[in-house]
Amino acid sequence: MPWTQVCCHYDGTFSGFLTCVFETYVNQEEPVEFRTPEDPCCSLYPQRTIITVEEHAQRVYRSFSPKLGHEGRELAARGFLTCLPEKELWLWRLIRLGYERGPAFVRDLTDPTVDKVRKAVQQLNNEAHLYTGFVRFSDQGGVLVGEIEPKNRVLPLLRPHFCSRYPQERFVLHDRTHGEALFHQPNQWAILPVEDFHPGPAGESELAYRRLWRSFYDAISIRGRENPRCRMTQMPKRYWGMMTEFQKEWDRALPEVLG
Repeated sequence: MPWTQVCCHYDGTFSGFLTCVFETYVNQEEPVEFRTPEDPCCSLYPQRTIITVEEHAQRVYRSFSPKLGHEGRELAARGFLTCLPEKELWLWRLIRLGYERGPAFVRDLTDPTVDKVRKAVQQLNNEAHLYTGFVRFSDQGGVLVGEIEPKNRVLPLLRPHFCSRYPQERFVLHDRTHGEALFHQPNQWAILPVEDFHPGPAGESELAYRRLWRSFYDAISIRGRENPRCRMTQMPKRYWGMMTEFQKEWDRALPEVLG
């Protein structure tokens, strides 16, 4: 008997998605659409509002290791952080494929579902790796504040890097794209949703450090070996807006600070 096709409404969290997997399997339903509170579009399919149940989500996640294997579990978990269009639908197909074929399914690169999710996760990993070098923090009243505009939800991947690099610092790393921020203080951290996050104005010492960093950046460049195309390959232009060395407008305020 074919499974009933439905549209799943859930809260947009990973636990909520795993609860959807649980409920659809129990009721022999096939999700063809997933909707969150931020995506309240109408659907022609029967509506299923699924309330997140942590116990059900944990039960599904525990099944990933034997059914999907370590690599398949990583694909499913990290795939949820990607900006892949209709990611929930692709992940549901991936999970079902793993349940049917076992851990070896991740090696089938000819399968469109495996290929699609793999490429999305690779893009996520690459973006997170680049941000470990491209994030710029500013000192604001003893708290380091940084902002990023990623395509994917990279904060969970950046968290181990920055928390281990600055274990004794208080810092905030704000993701403008997804409206969330990583908050850290010694021995504690949290990734929380935020609204209308606006860093305070930079103090005189911070402005002076920015000027020094820009001077260093300009001093080490070799004009005769400049290669704009190569630079944009190694440091894509979409990252420049949040990087101190490209903020030309700060120069106008700095002479007053430096005297």
